[in-house]
Amino acid sequence: DNWAFLYAQRLALKQELPLCVCFCLVPKFLDATIRHYAFMLKGLQEVAEECAELNITFHLLLGYAQDVLPKFVVEHGVGGLVTDFCPLRIPRQWVESVRERLPEDVPFAQVDAHNIVPCWVASPKQEYSARTIRGKIHAQLPEFLTEFPPVIHHPYTPSCPAEPIAWEACYSSLQVDRTVKEVEWATPGTAAGLAVLQSFITERLKSFGSHRNDPNKAALSNLSPWFHFGQVSTQRAILEVQKHRSKYKESVDVFVEEAVVRRELAENFCYYNENYDSVQGAYDWAQTTLKLHAKDKRPFLYELQELEQGTTHDPLWNAAQLQMVREGKMHGFLRMYWAKKILEWTRSPEEALRFAIYLNDRYELDGRDPNGYVGKLRCLWSICGIHDQGWAERAVFGKIRYMNYAGCKRKFDVDQFERRYAP
Repeated sequence: DNWAFLYAQRLALKQELPLCVCFCLVPKFLDATIRHYAFMLKGLQEVAEECAELNITFHLLLGYAQDVLPKFVVEHGVGGLVTDFCPLRIPRQWVESVRERLPEDVPFAQVDAHNIVPCWVASPKQEYSARTIRGKIHAQLPEFLTEFPPVIHHPYTPSCPAEPIAWEACYSSLQVDRTVKEVEWATPGTAAGLAVLQSFITERLKSFGSHRNDPNKAALSNLSPWFHFGQVSTQRAILEVQKHRSKYKESVDVFVEEAVVRRELAENFCYYNENYDSVQGAYDWAQTTLKLHAKDKRPFLYELQELEQGTTHDPLWNAAQLQMVREGKMHGFLRMYWAKKILEWTRSPEEALRFAIYLNDRYELDGRDPNGYVGKLRCLWSICGIHDQGWAERAVFGKIRYMNYAGCKRKFDVDQFERRYAP
């Protein structure tokens, strides 16, 4: 289920050439830990096995793409290169630096395989909110939300087979923090991810529309780790979920809104705004209001370590933080509360954003993702009002939407959640 892969195979078939897949394993990436790398590597093992069955060689290249890929292209006489798309700064630099180093006669194509409507097709500019992008995306879904053709058994065999991959050695070569352990609830790989999708459809979809904001109810898809690592395609999830629209219309519509409109809105922001992870990226009204209240007295001030260990005065906040530390996933509704409290309990909006991004990227399996920086449930939406509007003015927050403990108590059984994730 990958349009970049399908396009590459189509080119190879047309030219009657072998097809190979390369993955460049970098020794470290932002705040990713062994929790993230292990999930990714185990998923890649499954990809390597599937490629072998399809007569497509899979190469795991150790190092940065700019250092290892152009050399591979020359050594193997590669006729053309196809890559996926990510709107974030570092992956875009990787693509650019490979482009600069490729032989001139090797064409290089990029396919947005992880959005349903390709990012640059959905809109040519930064969109203000879900309201302004929704119509543009829905208008293009008939063209892009189609069934995937299969990747077929490749008829042209490469002259030299792929080197066997020493997976354990790759694992050992990583220069990442190994103290953040792998999680038990999420098994990496496409087969496991599709099983989670199936269980969502049969068990949880019916209550997604009504109970998705209750952290005590099992109503969420829980698919974000597999989406993030490309092990399950969002498009596949939407195609499967939509088959149940006649039965669960509200839930299906809400799922499409969150997994397509909101998700692609976050991609749009990161693609067109280079300050997607800083206060400078916020709208003028939000920057003004945050600046105006930057010196307001904070009710509490916490250091990063106290936040990380979940030792604040607020048992609900601590429980949400501990859920993320233990499970690599915090309930979506609580992510908003969690980030807004960081704004309230740190010295400045800049510090709040830095702490929130660090914690999100270090512990969430789906960290380092456009959705994590600006999506509705995360950092810039909660702290800087991105894709939101101004609200009644108050201390510290200014016009940024406010959330508090009492509001959470009205929404769900807070005591039950706190007991579940007690220190």
